[in-house]
Order: sequence, then C-alpha cells, then structure tokens
Amino acid sequence: MRLLVTGAAGLLGREVVQLADHDVVPTYHSAPVDGGVRLDVRDRAEVKAVIQRVRPDAIIHTAFKQDDWVTTADGPANLAVAARDIRLVFVSTDAVFGSGPDRYDEDAAPCPTNPYGAAKAAAETAIRAIHPNALIARTSLIVGSEGQSESERLTHALAGGAPGALFTENIRCPVHVTDLATALLELMPSERTGVVHVAGPEAVSRLELGRLIAVRDGLDPEALPAVPGAVSHIRLDSTRTQQVLNTRLRPVSEFLRPPRS
Repeated sequence: MRLLVTGAAGLLGREVVQLADHDVVPTYHSAPVDGGVRLDVRDRAEVKAVIQRVRPDAIIHTAFKQDDWVTTADGPANLAVAARDIRLVFVSTDAVFGSGPDRYDEDAAPCPTNPYGAAKAAAETAIRAIHPNALIARTSLIVGSEGQSESERLTHALAGGAPGALFTENIRCPVHVTDLATALLELMPSERTGVVHVAGPEAVSRLELGRLIAVRDGLDPEALPAVPGAVSHIRLDSTRTQQVLNTRLRPVSEFLRPPRS
C-alpha cells in the first residue's frame, strides 16, 4: 500500500511516517523532509497534481496551520476533492467543541468558540459532504517523549523563567503521539467512516499536564506559574473507538510517568 502523509515535518506527521509499515510518501510545505514531496494544500491544482503523480492508496492528513483558515479549512476540502476514490483519514481536534460539563462523544454536534476550532469544524463538514467514505479522527493535546510537543516546550520555557503561566481551568484529554499515530495507522485500512475520537482517557488541566511533564523531565513542578484562565473544559470520550482498537490509548499520568532510576 502506498500511503501519503501530509504535514510530515510536524510532530504527528513525522511519527506516522516513522511507524508506517507501508510505502510512505511524506509531504511538507516549508520544512523539507527526507524523501518528501512539497505540497501546498491551499492550492487545489497542486493538490490534484501531486495526487495524480504519487497515486496513493490512502492519505493521512495531519497538516494544519492554527492561525490560517485557508490551510486548516480549505486545504482538507481540496484533498477530499482530489482524493474522492482514495481512503482519506483527516485528523481533527477537540477544539471543534466549546467548554461543557460532560464528555463529548462522536455524536455531539460541533460548537467551536475560536477560529481554529471553527476552521476544523468547517473542514469536517466539507469532507463529510465531498468524501462520505473518509474517516475524521478528532484528538486532543498531543504530547511526545522528546520535548518536541508544544506542551513540553512551554513547560520547559516556564520552568526556566520565561513569562507566561499554565491555566488551571483549561482541561483536555492529552494523548501520546505514538499512541495516536499507531491508532491512525490501525484505523486507516479499516472500513470505518465518519467520526472517531482518538484521545487519552484521562482529563487534566494545562497546569496538571505541565507538572507531569516537569516531574518526568526532572524539573520543579512547583516552579510553574499558574492562573485560572478562561474556563474551557473540553473532554473527548474515546470509549467507542478504544473498543475497536488494538492500540491502547494510555492515560497521561501513565505515559508521563518518570522512568525508573
């Protein structure tokens, strides 16, 4: 199987490329990757040309730009148009929802409250209309083991005295990048369509996440500054997806557990 992975220079895309047991064609926009093909998903003609040249059997679309509507919303639609007959897995986000008291399952209607969430929700709507056999995989905060995720970088910066703070009222369900990439690769050849949730089972605040990272990395968790911030409790319910996965989505307190000395 030939697999095309967009956003291969990013944390998740890079992990998918490394773990895939397929003929993988990575794509990038501005940061070249080994063996990669440049692809600007904003350009519909270029997307079509790359798809026709590479002729993939499946696509995992991880590329996005948080502050760019065209990349995040129109780009996935361009891929869906060019790849109607190709298996498409689109990585979406918990930001398609607003703060709520309960966990969101796959049947919950998107209700974004920020531009990024609105762009991802628009992309989901376009994909479902254009490519009904596509799979939309919503996830949450992605954390790694090598300090390359946004949460890890922020924690280290704040522990080193950088300005800013971690929010106590911003709650998410973090997932390890390896768990997420493995789950996407497992779901990709399946017959599942529509929406799945692929996030960790444990909900924590940004402060709690930062403290877990700090402890794992030998930093002082009590040195991390904290403020309440705006209330934003967005918890994905991934139970339904976990029941069909062999991949175990680990809780954040487990995958960030300090290594034994």
